[in-house]
Amino acid sequence: MHLRTLGSTGLEVSAIGLGCMGLTHAYGEPVETKAGIALIRAAVDRGVTLFDTAEIYGPYTNEQLLGEALAPMRDQVVIATKFGFAVGDASVRRSSLNSRPAHIREVCDASLTRLKTDRIDLFYQHRVDPDVPIEDVAGTVRDLIAEGKVKHFGLSEAGAETIRRAHAVQPVAVLQSEYSLWWREPESGILPLLEELGIGFVPFSPLGRGFLTGAIDGSTEFAQNDFRNRLPRFGEEARKANQALIDALDGIARGKHATMAQIAIAWLLARKPWIVPIPGTTRLARLEENLAATEMELTPEDLQAIQRVLDRVTVHGERYPAHLEKQTRR
Repeated sequence: MHLRTLGSTGLEVSAIGLGCMGLTHAYGEPVETKAGIALIRAAVDRGVTLFDTAEIYGPYTNEQLLGEALAPMRDQVVIATKFGFAVGDASVRRSSLNSRPAHIREVCDASLTRLKTDRIDLFYQHRVDPDVPIEDVAGTVRDLIAEGKVKHFGLSEAGAETIRRAHAVQPVAVLQSEYSLWWREPESGILPLLEELGIGFVPFSPLGRGFLTGAIDGSTEFAQNDFRNRLPRFGEEARKANQALIDALDGIARGKHATMAQIAIAWLLARKPWIVPIPGTTRLARLEENLAATEMELTPEDLQAIQRVLDRVTVHGERYPAHLEKQTRR
């Protein structure tokens, strides 16, 4: 597995990480604990060092699973988790934001316990809290770094102004946001800013929540508790309209003797040397398929062919419901 450096703070990780959310959260029934542990350890055996979780995944159960799985090889891996939601406050909705300094500290200590570790390698603010100045958030994480509880500071789905203000208080090692062949918004302003400031980028949903694998079409039915049922982009009509993108990419993949998932990941890896995607999966075969993308070389001609597809194919549907779409652009 090739290694990449995220940001100017020297965080070195595998070129592909593992997004662990889907093991316990959002995509139907959680995997059995034994199976989840086996998959995580299989990723370690294959060279993956970056593992991504959050307290809200479950809630809590994802961190617990990761902590149990990685405890025997803790010093070989980088664990990323997140704060920013009012998960433990029974008086508000779990999705309510809370990045008050005292709460950040509470989340940090609780996450350390669930993860069975004495430090969090990468601590993200999960979503920007408009009620708390980002300087206070960055200052709190700066203090946690000084205390040895946290190694690196990250932001998720933050806008350019927020990133600059946070970075002025405590260097931001990584921004995590959605980025893929069918969600390219970061290209317009965020990627140039990250390059300017020396901040790494970790795209989540690099396979479009499964759509870019080619396994989802207009007739696909999701489990009742799969959150894609609530996403406009996964409505039946949107999926049918977006099939044009899959059909076009399929031809490119066949020409490379690769899968569409591998093309989608290899495309991200080719964008910048400081980009590390974190596809998630519950299956060993999919894990191995995704990791094989690190060995794929996309030629300038391949990249031009992909760009021609992107230039002519329009993606239909918002990625989130309107109120959440607005929230992610702060």
